[in-house]
Amino acid sequence: MTSAGPSLLGPADVRALAARHGVRPTKQRGQNFVIDANTVRRIVREAALRPDDVVVEVGPGLGSLTLALLGEVRRVVAIEVDPVLAAALPDTLTAYAPDLAAHCEVLVADALRVTEIPGPAPTALVANLPYNVSVPVLLHLLALLPSLERGLVMVQSEVADRLAARPGSKVYGVPSVKAAWYADVRRAGAIGRTVFWPAPNVDSGLVAWTRHEPPSTSATREQVFAVVDAAFAQRRKALRGALRTLAGSGEAATAALTEAGIDPLARGESLGIADFARIAEALW
Repeated sequence: MTSAGPSLLGPADVRALAARHGVRPTKQRGQNFVIDANTVRRIVREAALRPDDVVVEVGPGLGSLTLALLGEVRRVVAIEVDPVLAAALPDTLTAYAPDLAAHCEVLVADALRVTEIPGPAPTALVANLPYNVSVPVLLHLLALLPSLERGLVMVQSEVADRLAARPGSKVYGVPSVKAAWYADVRRAGAIGRTVFWPAPNVDSGLVAWTRHEPPSTSATREQVFAVVDAAFAQRRKALRGALRTLAGSGEAATAALTEAGIDPLARGESLGIADFARIAEALW
């Protein structure tokens, strides 16, 4: 990198870029563009990035966060599903960060269907994730890219609560457990509505995570996740009943739970990821 840092986008820049490229934000793609430079600075700061990091960004939009990232890391791979936005981004980066634009590669793709990331193995994920696909995208990339060490994503506030929830919490559920397979997850702050254009009708939250080893188990991730899905498909049911179909019978479910050291009358919301792994082991 060179010493010349990027110029960041303000509200007038974002609207001018959108007008120039004929971009109208759509709810279908969950497009809400960040128009506040202090917010993207905060995201980059909270992400605790290093100069040698290779960052994956999902949904760069008009480039607000991309520009802030380029000032801090070695390389950014920006995954953008909208072909118009993807085509416009390199010109924007060249205009606002001429010395750094070459450090970004734009991948025109649906982040949910990406099977590889070009270039050096990415080490961090930093993104303003589209609200409508935020959890599936996060889980897909955590599974696809074991080189990701840490990350910070902006999501809908209640989704942030779910991702970071602990066993016993009212909002603890499938996203909480599956994210915990890969990483230690925590809330890293709240984001107001006015930093976006158009302003969403919900608040946003920052979620930070640090990769850890999954539970030590002979069960596969798919088997463990199947148990998780079954346990929460009917939240109010005791595990004995919730796992009946998966196990083949109520008796088989009870036997597996007992073998795993879990009360058959417990509910999924009381268990951690290691508990689900033990149940999967007992079932398969």
